[in-house]
Amino acid sequence: MKRFYKIVEPREVEGGWQIALDGRIVRTPARAPLLLPTLVLAQGIAAEWDAQGDDLDPLTMPATGFANAAIDQIAPDPADFAANIARYAETDLLCYRAENPAPLVERQALQWNPWLEWARRRYDVAFRTTAGVIHVAQPPETLARLSTAVAAYDPFTLAPLSTLVTITGSLILGLAIVDAEADPDAIWNAAELDALWQAEMWGEDSQAQVLAAAHRREFDAAVAFCRMVRA
Repeated sequence: MKRFYKIVEPREVEGGWQIALDGRIVRTPARAPLLLPTLVLAQGIAAEWDAQGDDLDPLTMPATGFANAAIDQIAPDPADFAANIARYAETDLLCYRAENPAPLVERQALQWNPWLEWARRRYDVAFRTTAGVIHVAQPPETLARLSTAVAAYDPFTLAPLSTLVTITGSLILGLAIVDAEADPDAIWNAAELDALWQAEMWGEDSQAQVLAAAHRREFDAAVAFCRMVRA
């Protein structure tokens, strides 16, 4: 799509903020007004629109994409969307450990156990871990409490949380970002621990590097969106 506007500005309205393009408000793909909860988020999305060249490129507008998803896809049934995210607790990355070699087992314990401990303190939950890939059932009370915690988030938080959890494979790591404002690099390194180990042992794989870089861009965009929503 060609750029069809010159002036981009956030506008305060009843219930939040909107983006105006030459005075006309931006709408979602479903034609709902793009109503945003914070000024910082509105400024961030306005900057995306203002930075466009002659052609609009949605790939360079991740915050707009998250906001569209929050309004069009999540807000109509946030409970169902939250439940799908919470199911990641049943197979959380941090619970599935290597059987060997010993240095990898130790590295997983060093980087993953603190996040399990954080979840225990924050949500009063306990996780069962296992060595290998055989499924281990988590305590029902753990799943119930985490489901309740996720369901408490608004659509503008659920949107980036979904991306964080999907990319990392861990509900705990995703929650550490949105709930505890954990260091993104620490979370990323924990999620990529196995891949980083493989690269150390056998060398870099070019295709894996390309995929990891794409995932890191999505991850960083989700983190940035969370921060703008909280601001």
